[in-house]
Amino acid sequence: MTEVATTVAAAPTATALTDKELSPEDERVLIRDIALTAEANTKEGDFFFLITQKWWQNWIDYVNQDQQPNNNNNSDGSSSLAGNSDSNGSGISKKPSGIDNSDLISDGPVEDANSEDSVEIHDTLLEGRDYVLLPQQVWNQLYSWYGGGPALSRKVINSGLSQTEFAVEVYPLRLQLLVTPKGDRSTIRISKKENIGELHRRACEIFHLNLEQVCIWDYYGHQKHALMNDMDKTLADANIQMDQDILVEVLNNVNDSALSGGTSCPDNGFPDKEATSALLEPSKSGLSIAGGLSANKIASRGYSAEQSQNQTLGYPSKESDNNLGSSGVITRGTFGGLTGLLNLGNTCFMNSAIQCLVHTPEFARYFREDYHQEINWQNPLGMVGELALAFGELLRKLWAPGRTPVAPRPFKAKLARFAPQFSGYNQHDSQELLAFLLDGLHEDLNRVKHKPYINSRDADGRPDEEVADEYWANHIARNDSIIVDVCQGQYKSTLVCPVCNKVSVTFDPFMYLSLPLQFTTTRSMTITIFACDGSALPSTCTVTVPKQGRCRDLIQAVSSACSLKQTEEIKLVEIRNHLIHRFLDDSFISLSSIKDDDHLAAYKIQKSAKSNVLIQLIHRRQEQETSDAQRWKPFGTPLVSSLSCDDAIRSGDIQTIVQTMLIPLLKEGIEHSDDTDPNTSGMATDPSDHGSGEVDNNCASTSTSKVLPKLPLQLIDEGKTCIDLSAGDEKAIDVSAASPIVVYLDWSSKLLEKYNINYLENLPEVFKYGPITKKARTEPLSLYSCLEAFLREEPLVPEDMWYCPQCKEQRQASKKLDLWRLPEVLVIHLKRFSYSRSMKHKVETFVNFPIHDFDLTNYVADKRSSRSQLYELYALTNHYGSMGSGHYTAHIKLLDENRWYNFDDSHISPINEEDVKSAAAYVLFYRRAKSDTSGSGVAGSRRARDRTSYKH
Repeated sequence: MTEVATTVAAAPTATALTDKELSPEDERVLIRDIALTAEANTKEGDFFFLITQKWWQNWIDYVNQDQQPNNNNNSDGSSSLAGNSDSNGSGISKKPSGIDNSDLISDGPVEDANSEDSVEIHDTLLEGRDYVLLPQQVWNQLYSWYGGGPALSRKVINSGLSQTEFAVEVYPLRLQLLVTPKGDRSTIRISKKENIGELHRRACEIFHLNLEQVCIWDYYGHQKHALMNDMDKTLADANIQMDQDILVEVLNNVNDSALSGGTSCPDNGFPDKEATSALLEPSKSGLSIAGGLSANKIASRGYSAEQSQNQTLGYPSKESDNNLGSSGVITRGTFGGLTGLLNLGNTCFMNSAIQCLVHTPEFARYFREDYHQEINWQNPLGMVGELALAFGELLRKLWAPGRTPVAPRPFKAKLARFAPQFSGYNQHDSQELLAFLLDGLHEDLNRVKHKPYINSRDADGRPDEEVADEYWANHIARNDSIIVDVCQGQYKSTLVCPVCNKVSVTFDPFMYLSLPLQFTTTRSMTITIFACDGSALPSTCTVTVPKQGRCRDLIQAVSSACSLKQTEEIKLVEIRNHLIHRFLDDSFISLSSIKDDDHLAAYKIQKSAKSNVLIQLIHRRQEQETSDAQRWKPFGTPLVSSLSCDDAIRSGDIQTIVQTMLIPLLKEGIEHSDDTDPNTSGMATDPSDHGSGEVDNNCASTSTSKVLPKLPLQLIDEGKTCIDLSAGDEKAIDVSAASPIVVYLDWSSKLLEKYNINYLENLPEVFKYGPITKKARTEPLSLYSCLEAFLREEPLVPEDMWYCPQCKEQRQASKKLDLWRLPEVLVIHLKRFSYSRSMKHKVETFVNFPIHDFDLTNYVADKRSSRSQLYELYALTNHYGSMGSGHYTAHIKLLDENRWYNFDDSHISPINEEDVKSAAAYVLFYRRAKSDTSGSGVAGSRRARDRTSYKH
């Protein structure tokens, strides 16, 4: 055990508290203070301790039982050490018993009993779900109070290039030490930050050898890849991976008692033949090598170039096969690339995307060769090469001999560092991850070290071919990488101003195509209609409008549906959080900006004159905030009416307008006589009610025998001043017709008894998705029709207004896309998911996509190219289930075998080609069909790029 663990072991083993037992509050404050101090002073080499999440949460509940509930829990589900965590809110929490970490402990044997990590933990533990990490000082204090265990210490290591980023190494390297010629073996845990000298020392200690007796080899794939004789080099820098085999070679066949013997390794780094005559069979643990070959290892071997390349690609040469066979090492098949990825917890989205990328032939070839010289270490837009290195190492593991699944923890850690949106273990969108990886890998591998500034010129009537080549040459001058070579194409974008008809043509690069899944040209929209003259209850209507239409189409459809009078007009608004989010009064607003889960209201008001001002009525009621505090919060649907401001507006005028709007909501049998007592009007008992009294209603729709109660109204003027409108009817109100009057109606409990407000509370969504019918699931949709919908001309959304250089104004121009230049690998994203503020919807429709001969010849606007525009499908990701509980897999064709496989995380199984197509297809990977005259791979794509680009 380490010194830290020894200290802990000396602590009391029972609940031995101090002379005066601490209260829960005292414990909470003390641990908080210790934790804050410890975390502020954390440095490399410090220790943190794992503690089971279950016990930690019990302690949190215990020490916070007297605290007010709040929302300060961490996003990962663990509670903050700083205190103020939620208690369970149900009675008094019991004091926890001794710490019990047994649910973290693996049942597997540990052979290296002298290791600081001699207690093995489960391989699939997640921080925040299974355990929390506590600084050593916090653990020591908790252990002194509660006892228990076992102590699970983990060291803090440096995790970044800046030497200031630290991480707790929860899973140190687990290595299999294999001794030849004796045949002994042992499993050890060692930090990846330890050096090779420490590995030598540990190996000699375990097998009772002297340092002079042994050579230690990187035994990746049961092949000697590198002699590990640089004693100061760290295991991480030596590319040693989790569960990798290390060969401990005893020189000159000395026995255990021999203490001498020099190295018999010749100059090429390999030992004499006699010393390697007895190699071991694979480890009984069944664990595969989780490592990859770095370029310098390949270059340092004494093999021929051909043999080196074969072994790098995972295809052993005949000679090496014979050598392996004679040594007793079992190979697991001729073809590589059939290695799965372990699911670390909702990481199927990542696994499916990675498998498609690593099985892209151009990428597989590139990352298994020496790509390090192309890493752009200084690119401010990149990840200082770390993403490219992590991806390259993972790709090599997946193409290495052997079929044992790989745990992509190092890659996941890099991903979380550079893309925090993918941190944690929530489900994410596989296509979003794919887009980040392609862009990040491009920046890490950009051959352009200093990007020139280039000002692209407008077309100005020049031929498209000239402008397109100029744009592409400018793009390549700043962006030149394997990703550009393989995945980037170019499309033509044409914008037309709706006012002056100015035409702007640009040629922009693309990494993938996101195709919409459109079935019809219309959509249904549901709107709630309010008659603000008090003549009718609110009602809903559903209208059919063009899918790519404008607001004027919706207003016209609603006007017809509600039989709008000639003297009336429709005010269309979007309601959000019981407030008016925006007035949809611009007839050119695209309907695509209105989502299906939005809430729309239409108000029938008198046609407005220049002197009319709009009145917004916001409803509020009291809600309990704490045990002794209440506040007024908006609820229901706001109402809108208009008022002429030709004459002076008084508070009584606004009272009349509001009372008129609420007349249809009065409950039957409610009579308000002239002698109505203020207390019975539902106002006097509420502390926010302002005065009493009655006002005659002049509205013709109200019986003159009834007198409506004065309502507790408050007006917010332009200066944000609150004006009480119930204090007097003759009070003058200063308003401006330029902006609406905002009036708040505070509903007391007794006032609520007089009105039926259900009509204000249940505002329907624009479109409510029901269960997907069998017909919708089976109705085919051609991939070609999806592409045509993507290329169809349509208006820009309001958020993407275009600045017209001729009008000098922002315009909602129409946009038309055309494919101009296609890449070697065409990635197509089917837009199955629609995201909005409160809803994520998935389109389950089956898309009929071609596997062979995807012909894009007629869709490419540049007719100069003689290259084949036929594509073959070789990979795709699938998404099954709903948004919240879905699962990703990948279908991949191994080109060497000409056979399709299903990659489901760690499970891989062959499938028939006819089973590749399904309604779950999400991202499609097509590769240009090679002709006899076209180049192949990256070299071919570069030659094609050079032929069609200007040199500058």
